[in-house]
Amino acid sequence: MPHPLVSQEMIAAYQRDGAVLVKGLFKDHVEALRAGVARNMEAPGPYAAENLKQGERGRFFDDYCNWQRIPEFAAVIENSDVAEVAADLMGAERVQLFHDHVLVKEPGTSKATPWHQDGPYYFVDGRQTVSFWSPLDPVTEATLRCVAGSHLWEKPVLPTRWLAETSFYPDEAAYRPVPDPDAEGMTVLEWPMEPGDAVAFHFSTLHGARGNTSDSRRRAFSLRLIGDDARYTERPGRTSPPFPGHDMVPGQVLREDWFPVLYAR
Repeated sequence: MPHPLVSQEMIAAYQRDGAVLVKGLFKDHVEALRAGVARNMEAPGPYAAENLKQGERGRFFDDYCNWQRIPEFAAVIENSDVAEVAADLMGAERVQLFHDHVLVKEPGTSKATPWHQDGPYYFVDGRQTVSFWSPLDPVTEATLRCVAGSHLWEKPVLPTRWLAETSFYPDEAAYRPVPDPDAEGMTVLEWPMEPGDAVAFHFSTLHGARGNTSDSRRRAFSLRLIGDDARYTERPGRTSPPFPGHDMVPGQVLREDWFPVLYAR
């Protein structure tokens, strides 16, 4: 039987659409995650970024790979039900942690999160992947938006640098251009969300978010997890996150001392 937060209909929707809403996944951990985000913003890690150009209003902060130095993140990863929910949605027997990600849009930040797929940035290949995006504030206009079925596209979307708006890898022909889902009439899934709700979406699901023009903060915690068939793969350039010195080879299961197993049936 699946976890109580997961139904067979949700599993089918995840497999079909590449995204599904999981109500209340982190509802008992919201305050801990807020404290972790505050700690992260006070002491950013080496991959922290400010994603606004000069003259753009507001603040769009993001940072990732901090769970080992932010105790609140580590505690939520260990004590929440996220890994078991991930196993159900992916149809996996075991779940490994890939990385955490924090994204904060302060009030009056008009910049949108660009449309992108996470998978092309990563050195992971496999069908059993899932990200959880959880707001720590109520959201409507700045919620996550996912293109239904995009995880099944044959050709990945070109990864770009958010601030410079340049291609991440040199071989652009291997990728499809970044589409405009609204202009092209694609089915976009989005949900108003309360703190602790989570959107589960596949690494290959095209997604983005509008700017935050409200008068409230939009803090979000995201967690990337992988299943049985996930393997290390090489990309035509430096991946994001880079994880320097990992010593893995193509086709290898990700090393468990860096990417711990969180759940096994």
